[in-house]
Amino acid sequence: MFRGIKLLLAIQLFLFTGLHATIDNTDVNQDNATVGFNFTSDIFQNISAKGGEESAEISWAIDHDAYTKLKAKNAKLIITYNTKIGKKRSKKGLSGGEWMYTKPIDIDKISFKIEDLAGHESYYFKIGVDFKNEEKIIWSSEAKAKTERSWGIAKLLMLIGALGFFIFGMKLMSEGLQQAAGNRLRSMLGSITSNRLKGILTGFGITSIVQSSSVTSVMTVSFVNAGLMTLRQSAGVMMGANVGTTITAWLVLLLGFKVSVSSYAFMIIAIATPLLFLSKGTARAWASAVFGFCILFIGLDALKDTVPMLDEGSSIVQFFIDFKDVWYGRLMFVLLGTIVTVVIQSSSAAMALTLTMVAAGSIPFEVACAMILGENIGTTITAQIASLIANVHAKRSAYIHTMFNLIGVLWMILIFPWFIDMIGYFVGGSTFDPENTEMANSGIALFHTLFNVANVLILIWFVPQLVHLAERFVKSKGETDEEFKLDFINGPLGSTAELCILEATKEVAKFGKITSKMNGFIKTYINSSEKKVKNKMLTKLERYEEITDRVEVEIADYLGETARLEMSDDASVQMRSMLNISTDLERIGDIFFQMSKALEKKDKDNHYFTPEQREGINKMIIVTEEAFNIMNDNLVSGYGTISLDKAIAKEKEINTLRDQLRRHHLKTIENSADFNINSALIYSNIFSSFEKVGDHIINVSEAVAGEV
Repeated sequence: MFRGIKLLLAIQLFLFTGLHATIDNTDVNQDNATVGFNFTSDIFQNISAKGGEESAEISWAIDHDAYTKLKAKNAKLIITYNTKIGKKRSKKGLSGGEWMYTKPIDIDKISFKIEDLAGHESYYFKIGVDFKNEEKIIWSSEAKAKTERSWGIAKLLMLIGALGFFIFGMKLMSEGLQQAAGNRLRSMLGSITSNRLKGILTGFGITSIVQSSSVTSVMTVSFVNAGLMTLRQSAGVMMGANVGTTITAWLVLLLGFKVSVSSYAFMIIAIATPLLFLSKGTARAWASAVFGFCILFIGLDALKDTVPMLDEGSSIVQFFIDFKDVWYGRLMFVLLGTIVTVVIQSSSAAMALTLTMVAAGSIPFEVACAMILGENIGTTITAQIASLIANVHAKRSAYIHTMFNLIGVLWMILIFPWFIDMIGYFVGGSTFDPENTEMANSGIALFHTLFNVANVLILIWFVPQLVHLAERFVKSKGETDEEFKLDFINGPLGSTAELCILEATKEVAKFGKITSKMNGFIKTYINSSEKKVKNKMLTKLERYEEITDRVEVEIADYLGETARLEMSDDASVQMRSMLNISTDLERIGDIFFQMSKALEKKDKDNHYFTPEQREGINKMIIVTEEAFNIMNDNLVSGYGTISLDKAIAKEKEINTLRDQLRRHHLKTIENSADFNINSALIYSNIFSSFEKVGDHIINVSEAVAGEV
């Protein structure tokens, strides 16, 4: 009997010890132990964790039956959490791996936000039921979340980096498209006439292709500077560029938000990669365009992740909300959009940033629309910068662009509330909700497009008035500004070799016309007896010789920079041709200057040409002028497509006339006893110099034909 009692006490002691050990054990790594009421970790359902700025929000659900029993026992919830590294150290029993706990949470709660976590860190979370040490804590399965960095220097740098990635992708895509469609771009530019509608369509087409109104505006300013486009023509192109740039918003909206292009970007790049190894045709250019397209949306995806995630209660959002209904609030947001665009030098990137901030709930719909107006003003700064070193006409073209956008913003501010209501009706009708980010972004893209289209439809009828205002604002500095400012190619280098060569081709054509004027100066000098007129011609010949020297150097330097860019074989041949042409034109300028010095010395020493000698020089001047006309026609024709028949025939005519004048001159010397040896030498030098000019003229035409 004693042994039976002893055995019973031993069994009771064993059971008591085991139960006590079970209650005291709160190891968070035992997830499926069963305790009172048969509770297990399965009572927790739909467990999730979402990271925020140095915080995480954990949400869950509890089985209904279990909730009733737990409520009756006054149980509390508790959350334990650890970093990814801390969890590993905890398993190994190392210091620094301790799990952290929240304060007790009421059983009625279904979510809890944990603050003051480390930013950009992976955390693991478990939810437990705490019976106030009466029973074992029941732990749920793990939930994982990664926290974000709080807004500060690091986040700002990440935002700038994402924006830079977006701009780089846009630039790469633009350059690739320009290289691949270079000939078509030239054809579109060549089709510009005085027809305003055609100019608008041209500006719209080019901007839609290259996805940059800045490229179009800089090209337009360059052509106006070179005298290849009038102010009225440039106004139409600038208007079309404003409409073309609205394509970016729709591209970002339809692909950037609704379709995750970044998810497929690397697969698209993998498909395009083989094109990089093809040297013929435009394959590599198309590869660059595809790479740029993918990088653009990878940057957009990064941009969406780095814009500040602000809720409605944040001070910044509240600032916008407080001022959005005040009339001067619109002006503030217009100014903000202008500054953003000026700083990042891209209205497309500014538009993408605005859309992502709206998608993140950082700024209200009305504020974003006001910022879009400011971005329309900010984009004009590119053309203004390009015109700083250009002539008066290019400066006026840039001012027309600025005035067009400023006037549009002014009338839009006056009707802003009603226009916003109309946009809302078009997007969602009576159910339009500006707080719905998808509706808001659709409204922003539509606002941008309708505003620019409406502005074009209104101001297209006032182009003459805009031109007149530009002429009043930008005064001409006289003949020097109007005629001799030839260094437009010293502006920002075009983004592709094809566009650079196009600009250089126009400059070379103008170079030919400038050089041919020197022939007329010699003609005026020869046939004038007034000393004042002769001195004026000598001054002009000296100035033009300096111009030819300067332009040759500028073209050579510009083409040298262009040679560093990728270009097709045809573009490379054309570049070499232009280098040879500029050298020949500069030599023509030198020859005319030497002729002017010889004529100046003749008059200074009181030597005179005989009527017969003057007639011979005039014949040579006339035939040389005809050769110049043929050369200038060839310079504005397509390289490699001209016929040399006229140029060769005229060069032979110059040689024949030179030979005739030489024979007649020698015969006159033999038969005349009172001829002036000094004037005879100068006369011989003059008609021989014209023959040298003819040699350089035919060299220019041969270079245009591709025979270099």
